[in-house]
Order: sequence, then structure tokens, then C-alpha cells
Amino acid sequence: MRLCYRPLERCFGRRSGDGLLWHTDLKPHASGDFSMAVVQANSSLEDQSQVLTSPSATYVGVYDGHGGPEAARFVNRHLFPYLNKFQKEQGCLSSEVIKRAFNATEEDFIRLVKQSLPSMPKIASVGSCCLFGAISGSELYVANLGDSRAVLGRRGFDGERSKVVAERLSTDHNVSCEEVRKEVESLHPDDPSIVVYCRGVWRVKGIIQVSLLIWCLL
Repeated sequence: MRLCYRPLERCFGRRSGDGLLWHTDLKPHASGDFSMAVVQANSSLEDQSQVLTSPSATYVGVYDGHGGPEAARFVNRHLFPYLNKFQKEQGCLSSEVIKRAFNATEEDFIRLVKQSLPSMPKIASVGSCCLFGAISGSELYVANLGDSRAVLGRRGFDGERSKVVAERLSTDHNVSCEEVRKEVESLHPDDPSIVVYCRGVWRVKGIIQVSLLIWCLL
């Protein structure tokens, strides 16, 4: 297996003329070819992404950081090792393995935040979405926390074979969803402003829509 933990500019290798786009050429994996690209939207890149390939499977992680890069970098370092550990324990990849890896990564990050608060109070305001995909044998797994989204592009059927049809594979996980909103409110019964409707949308603390990682501490 080959796992890239290096900075994005080194992982991607090729940079566009404006210096804000990195990408890879097509490379083979167990089920075909893959390529990745990232566009830097902020002065400091807060997001992380990684690909792990093996003879039997391909794993992809995309982590959309918020308020700083710390949470996304943490997930980038810890999620895949947990996936590998739990997969070995169970003997195969499964939805349960993925859930356990997500939970273990979140618990580790919350523990780090609590330990770091006295010296690094800013860490209490960062977070990250977590979008994971895996192709293993004939199975495709997709897991998502936050407002990232996995989309499958496929050719249309019959008369539409020349068209590429976009099919959403993941469910958005943010407080615009009533079920998620109620979950966040139930976790913080003593905070009447944990979810606020402002500027036409629901937001956690009136700041952000996503509801994962560090936001559960606010």
C-alpha cells in the first residue's frame, strides 16, 4: 500500500500557472484509474485530501477544514490508520469498520482539544468535514460528516449514452437538515443558541452549518 501524508503541493506535484491549483495525472488503481485536484480558495489552505491504493481496494478521503487547518490535518493523519486497524481486526472492509474509524478519530481530536485549550484556545473554533470513499471488490462505500458531497458521474442509458449523469452518493450532514438540527439541540439542552436561524439558513452558533468534530463542544 502507498499512502500520501505529505503536504498537498508535494502529493499533487503539478501546479497551474496561478499557483493555487495542484493536480495529479491519471494513475492506476484496483478498479481503473484515479486522479485528484485541489484549488486553494483561502490565503492559507485549510483542506486536506489523500488516496491509498492497494491491489484489492482504493480509499479516498477529503477533509474540508473550517476556521483553520488543524482539524483537517488531524483527520488526514488519523482516519486511515484506524481504518486499517479495524479492517484487519474484522477481516474485511465494512460499514461498521468505517463508523468505528470515524468515531475513534473524533474521540482522539476532542481529547486533543481538551488538552490543548489552556495553551491554544483557538483550537476550540476549528473543525473539519470528513468525506470518505472506498472501492473494495464490487462494493462502493461512501461515508460523510459535514456538508461535503460525493457525486458519481456515469453515462446515461439508451438514448442518453452520450450524456454524463451526476448522481449524488452521500447525504449532507448539516443543521439545515431538521433531523441533524434536533440531534445537535438534544446534545446541548442548556444552550438555547446552539442552533440559530440567520441570513436565511440554520447555523451552529449562528456561524457555520456543519455539525461535527469540535462543534459538539461549543
